[in-house]
Amino acid sequence: MNLPNSITMSRIAAIPLLIWILSPAFPLQGHGQTGLRGGEQEIIASLVFIAAAITDGLDGYFARRRGQITTMGMLLDPLADKLLVSAAYIVLVAYNPRIVPPWIAVVVIGREFLVSGLRSIAATEGFTIEASEIGKLKTVIQIVSVVAAILAHRWDYWLWFPNFHGGFVIAIRFIAVTAVYWMTIVSIISAVDYFVGFWKKIDHASERARRRVVLSRKAKPTQPSPEHPSRIG
Repeated sequence: MNLPNSITMSRIAAIPLLIWILSPAFPLQGHGQTGLRGGEQEIIASLVFIAAAITDGLDGYFARRRGQITTMGMLLDPLADKLLVSAAYIVLVAYNPRIVPPWIAVVVIGREFLVSGLRSIAATEGFTIEASEIGKLKTVIQIVSVVAAILAHRWDYWLWFPNFHGGFVIAIRFIAVTAVYWMTIVSIISAVDYFVGFWKKIDHASERARRRVVLSRKAKPTQPSPEHPSRIG
């Protein structure tokens, strides 16, 4: 297995690790309520998710740089992305339902299935649907929303440098709620954008197919009828 595929597999391997860390069975559960006391469970889970999300860019970079774009990599990469995102939101529904209600997880996971289905049909028809800028924005907001929702399980805010002009407050809960709902809106817009792009390309593909059929029929030579054989001379 080459390096890019190994990086992709590490992202898949991070999924059960993330689920275990966010489960009640995880041994390092913090007991702090404010500031940065305790919270080992949330910090470790956030770092694991961020590391897994970073591998999403690394595998593609190394695949292009080393010329190791393979069929397995093209299959595993989007699969790993969708498994990671789906697993994170399913766990967050149970872990922090104040921030991630079940209907948001349904919307997010439904969007991933929709895009996967459209890409599969597009591949069958012989064309691809490129990732749009909206889709890339959705990915960034998704990472922020998951990390913030994990941290908001323990903290409503962080107070940094309290002795420096009263400190600097980071509103973790506010960031989490804003990111989750903004991510949901962007996910819906992105799904519509993918569907419109798919519809346009499938329309063009069908038109090209019809033109090929018409041209092939016109190019076919006409055979003389046996009842009226052609006469020469």
